[in-house]
Parts: sequence; structure tokens; C-alpha cells
Amino acid sequence: MAQVSVTIDGRKYQIVCDDGQEAHLSRLGTYVDNRVSELIAAVGKADEAQILVMVSLLMADELSDAYAELEVARTADKGVVALINAEESLSADIEDLANRIENIAERLEQA
Repeated sequence: MAQVSVTIDGRKYQIVCDDGQEAHLSRLGTYVDNRVSELIAAVGKADEAQILVMVSLLMADELSDAYAELEVARTADKGVVALINAEESLSADIEDLANRIENIAERLEQA
């Protein structure tokens, strides 16, 4: 197990993580620290626990928005797949009709 030091609102925290995850955890710590700084700039200094709860709620809101956008994208992808399938089916139907017309034309020529 690896250990990473992250600084949030001027306080250092030692966090244990899986080997190879150090850089990722460090980036997350920087992101949280930036959000804390933005919140403090907007509302002023408050109790540390209260700030962390508010930042957690803001980040949960961001995550909720991201999930909603992902669901819209997945729904759009399903629509695109359905459209492609419909086009392929229509193309096969048109090809089948063309073959039938050719067969009818050949029979008329022979008659």
C-alpha cells in the first residue's frame, strides 16, 4: 500500500491508497482543496466540518449532474443504434423488393 500526503485548506492529511494510485489521489486532493478555497472565497471562513460538508454537497451535486448527462448520452446512443438498425433493416427490405421486381420483370419478358 502506498501513502499520499494531500493538503486541504492548509492542513496535511496522510492517505493510504493502492500502489499506482498516488498521482490520481493527489489530483483528487488538489481538486478538493480548490473547491474548498472557492467555497471559502464565496461564503467566508466557517467551521472546518461545515466547509467540508458544504464542499461534499457541491461535489455530490456535480456528480449528480455528470450522471444525468451520462444518462442523456446513453439514451442518445441507444437512439442512434436504433436508427442504424432501422436503416439496415430498411436497406435489406429495399434490396429484397428490388430482387422481387427483377424476378417479376424476368417472368414478364419470358411470357
